[in-house]
Amino acid sequence: MLRLNDLKLPLNHSDQDLTDAVARVLEVAVDDVQQLSVFKRSYDARKKSNILLIYQLDVTLKSLLEERLLERFSQQLNLRKSPNSSYHLIARAEPGFPANNQQRPIIIGFGPCGILAALLLAQMGLKPIVLERGQDVRQRTQDTWGLWRQRKLNTESNVQFGEGGAGTFSDGKLYSQVKDKRFLGRKVLTEFVKAGAPEEIMFVSKPHIGTFKLVKMVENIRAEIVRLGGEVRFDQKVEQLHREGSTQKGKQGQVTGLTLSSGEQLSSQHIVLAIGHSARDTFQMLLDQGVYIEPKPFSIGFRIEHPQSVIDTARFGDNAGHPILGAADYKLVHHCKNKRSVYSFCMCPGGTVVAATSEAGRVVTNGMSQYSRNERNANSAIVVGIEPEQDYPGHALAGIDLQRELERLAFELGGENYNAPAQLLGDFLRNKPSTELASVTPSYQPGVTLGDLSKALPAFAITALREAIPVFDKKINGFAMDDAVLTGIETRTSSPICIKRDKDFQNLNTKGLYPAGEGAGYAGGILSAGIDGIKVAEAVALSILGEQ
Repeated sequence: MLRLNDLKLPLNHSDQDLTDAVARVLEVAVDDVQQLSVFKRSYDARKKSNILLIYQLDVTLKSLLEERLLERFSQQLNLRKSPNSSYHLIARAEPGFPANNQQRPIIIGFGPCGILAALLLAQMGLKPIVLERGQDVRQRTQDTWGLWRQRKLNTESNVQFGEGGAGTFSDGKLYSQVKDKRFLGRKVLTEFVKAGAPEEIMFVSKPHIGTFKLVKMVENIRAEIVRLGGEVRFDQKVEQLHREGSTQKGKQGQVTGLTLSSGEQLSSQHIVLAIGHSARDTFQMLLDQGVYIEPKPFSIGFRIEHPQSVIDTARFGDNAGHPILGAADYKLVHHCKNKRSVYSFCMCPGGTVVAATSEAGRVVTNGMSQYSRNERNANSAIVVGIEPEQDYPGHALAGIDLQRELERLAFELGGENYNAPAQLLGDFLRNKPSTELASVTPSYQPGVTLGDLSKALPAFAITALREAIPVFDKKINGFAMDDAVLTGIETRTSSPICIKRDKDFQNLNTKGLYPAGEGAGYAGGILSAGIDGIKVAEAVALSILGEQ
């Protein structure tokens, strides 16, 4: 089988056109093309009047013909032998595990990273114990709606905490910039498809699932973990880590177990920390227990909403609405005169802005889409990068202190009832408080309070945003439209800390503790978190089975 890269065809081509193009490029007869399989499909929309589809294809020809073609195209990069992208378990426990004083591995957190770590460990016969502080995904959904519909926040079961992690209430985007030579991302996508995700996520360039499909998919993966001998426990908040030995960086202690909020104690020398970016009380507990943590950069800003039709037209022109293209997205960045960078983040086509706080008396926004992406508005975070040394110096958790202060201020500006502060974009750019909405209706629930968002962020961030947005309008026509709505605030773009780990994936000064995923500073979305979960699970398995 051969991998043919960078084959471009018009948007409205037929299946036969695809076969004909392969035969033409390879200089073979059409009948010699025995089978085609799409490995990846993307599009080039730089010319809106001539949008092209770009394919990576696996092509099956007669074996002798394949060898001749490989020789003939040896100096060209667009044709190679198809690589083996299947995943193979690196280890497997003996039947009857655990035995002879072996201990089951523990995973704290059941978001994308914890889910894939648990699934892989279960597939290797290591029967993991998963501890999730929130509720199962069905109960969690009801608790989340409690805030959105009734202004009732459950601080242990919400957009941030519970089965599926923060990614459950998102667009379900499944693309990443992680270098993935071992095709671990494909392993993640394969398991998602087995659990009920659409098969197209295996080949479209920017796959997504959407919240409703994610709910059922997560339940199916949990059932598979349990079937393989794993255990998934909800409402299990970890209150204390048991750790023996040094608390200094470079000098290792050893994790020995943990204590739950119920008082129950569990023993294990292999604990995966997949706690997400909002487990602030757990970060503090780990620091108090001597686990080495460093502050890291993150970003702050607002959510911006436009009519999805404006974005579709700006990106696709007359091809807007084409079923292959779907709802248009965008990715924007601008480097400002004040040395700050402003960029779009977590863009949700045809979606909604959601209330995402996990702490009482604070307001946080996020974006969410369903699989159909057919809501009226497009939304994205427009955020400004900040740095520990410059913006929150002092101690490892200073970034959390800043997040909390900004979220508290947003709560006050919103009216102290979980409304979010909001402002029309034109008013924001002209430094004029908003008093009434125009053509764009904000989607945030339970509601918004119009006013002056310049009070919601530091002055340097407001200055940077006001410079960047008109620049973005030159790239996306209509981006700076007066009626667009800004909703505050976005502070949970990524974890404000990094729980440092070594090449063996263990914390720098705590043997047996495996920081993983977005909360520990090693991922930035569902797919990268899942990939990191696989890597950490492999490290845990090799450590456990190496002790036999």
